[in-house]
Amino acid sequence: MLCALLMPSPTDTTQCPLLHAEQVFALVDCNSFYASCEKLFRPDLRHRPVVVLSNNDGCVVARSPEAKELGIPMGAPFFKVKDFIKQHRVSFFSSNYAFYADISRRVMSLLSEMAPAIEVYSIDEAFLDLSSVAELQSIADFNHYGQRVRERINQWVGIQIGIGIAPTKTLAKLANHAAKKYPASRGVVTLLAPERRDKLLKLTPVEDVWGIGRRLSQQLYQLGIKTAWDLACLHPDWVRQQFSVVLERTVRELNGESCLHLEDMQAKKQIISSRSFGRSITQQAEMQQAVSEYTARAVAKLRQEKQQAKQLSVFIQTNRYKQETRYYYNSAVGDLLLASDDSREFITLALRLLQRIWRDGYHYYKAGVMLSDFYTAQYYQTQLFDDEVQNIRGRYLMQTIDRLNHQLPGSIRFGSQGLSQNNRTWSMQRRYLSPAYTTRWQDIPRVR
Repeated sequence: MLCALLMPSPTDTTQCPLLHAEQVFALVDCNSFYASCEKLFRPDLRHRPVVVLSNNDGCVVARSPEAKELGIPMGAPFFKVKDFIKQHRVSFFSSNYAFYADISRRVMSLLSEMAPAIEVYSIDEAFLDLSSVAELQSIADFNHYGQRVRERINQWVGIQIGIGIAPTKTLAKLANHAAKKYPASRGVVTLLAPERRDKLLKLTPVEDVWGIGRRLSQQLYQLGIKTAWDLACLHPDWVRQQFSVVLERTVRELNGESCLHLEDMQAKKQIISSRSFGRSITQQAEMQQAVSEYTARAVAKLRQEKQQAKQLSVFIQTNRYKQETRYYYNSAVGDLLLASDDSREFITLALRLLQRIWRDGYHYYKAGVMLSDFYTAQYYQTQLFDDEVQNIRGRYLMQTIDRLNHQLPGSIRFGSQGLSQNNRTWSMQRRYLSPAYTTRWQDIPRVR
């Protein structure tokens, strides 16, 4: 049954009828993305196990397929598995987020060229709307399209991807999961035929359905609902009454009724930037640098998403698990008079909030900021007496800073962030950081 579901059948080479649907979505997901990025410029690691570590090299956050086969668990503290990793010659790296983001940008750029509409769902996932692609008329057409996309991404970027194609986003998620799980699919699974969709639903545990968390799956299990098929067979009205409109929508999506469209992707309600320190901070001047750094990152992300914000929260804390130090946590919230995406305004506010909550005599191990109360930049109504000239100058300045920092990361900084990144003893420890292969000239690999 599994082979019948996943292997291209003889009928796929003909004009097979599709499931009657107005929408067709594809979910593209990069396989073991962080670990795959680390292998891109390291041919010697092509078939070797690789793991990527979290902030301060704390725990395992990504594993290559070879590392998974060794049984290295996700989230395992690095100090507990370090000996095992070295014993089995597993390569390990600190998280290189700038590198991963650049590779992600390249993947998403190619996808946007191959689809009329795209929703970037995460750093390694994107939904494509294929509904209006005229040449895609049969299951065979969609299978061939999926293979073309995989070949293009692999050839131009070097990243392996899985693709799930279905009449709804929820089914596309399930199809994508099957594409990565079962090699027989050759990386592409289409659920555009009812019988193929039904077979996969019967094979899928209910907890693997998009949006079904552990607590909800336990509730469903108690009612005898153990598979995606069981969930799909429920009446939507009953589901709404007993659970929620969200789960009702999921049931409808499992039955091929599209309820989630690309334009339904809501803007973030908050942006958080926080890090634990490589060593504890005891001096306020160092904390000012850290908070300024996190604020600048958060506001840059805000501009990237074409949003403005009015509210900023700042928090600082010590390590509650170190008995030799006193525990302290505090936060403060402040608002700008008008919504903004200007880093200077938010940094000024952040330092004022930090002054309010700072206490001498503590060993701080973490700090962070959160932006909230968002407005879409192009639609935000300014005040009557705003200085429009000053606003325009500010926007141009921020655009220039963003452009220069994109070309050369970290080249433009605000004074409160400190003059040099190299002098920050509090910075996050990344002892096993790979080179900036694609964003720093001196790190570009050279062929001997």
